[in-house]
Amino acid sequence: MSDNQPRYLVVEGPIGVGKTSLVGRLAQTFGGEPLLEHAEENPFLERFYRDPKNAALPTQLSFLFQRARQLQQLRQGDIFTPLRVADYMLEKDRLFAQLILDDDEFGLYKQVYQHLTVDAPLPDLVIYLQAPVEVLMRRVMRRGVRYEQFIQRDYLERVAAAYAHFFHYYNASPLLIVNAAEINPVDSDEDYQLLVKEISRVKSGRHYFNPGKGRQFVV
Repeated sequence: MSDNQPRYLVVEGPIGVGKTSLVGRLAQTFGGEPLLEHAEENPFLERFYRDPKNAALPTQLSFLFQRARQLQQLRQGDIFTPLRVADYMLEKDRLFAQLILDDDEFGLYKQVYQHLTVDAPLPDLVIYLQAPVEVLMRRVMRRGVRYEQFIQRDYLERVAAAYAHFFHYYNASPLLIVNAAEINPVDSDEDYQLLVKEISRVKSGRHYFNPGKGRQFVV
């Protein structure tokens, strides 16, 4: 890995878009370490998908503490690690909190957030994976995670819209927006190599990656 290549990549996007699988490939390609949020370790997540109204606050606070702890450890970790690739950024926590909490709960969430001293590193590049809700739903159902089978379409629509709104204004790091419906960088070596070349090119600003226009994958 050359000196001008990134040391901290983040892959983001809504549920089912392929973040974690892509993180694994990128970490292997660049000789780095994956940094995963391990949603399955959140003891409230299945309860939330079954009963969003009553389980939203503990679910979100559990994610907040987990993400804050991981990112703080990242700051204090081995400075000689050449690259880390994460499947989340801390900003997503507030995005989801605004989406699922009522006003009183969100007020409490903000108080907790403000008292956490999280010095999250700034990504050298954020890769935002986009896909239509129909594609996301198919992928969520196909991967067969038990608690995800309770995800409702309207919830996924709101998540996708929140991500689109967030990244419309995002400018803190270089941003690569990838059409993950028409390319398949997880299963297609050709698409993956094209994406890796694009990642190596992006040094600043906002970029769009859509070489497979006209094709559509349903995996």
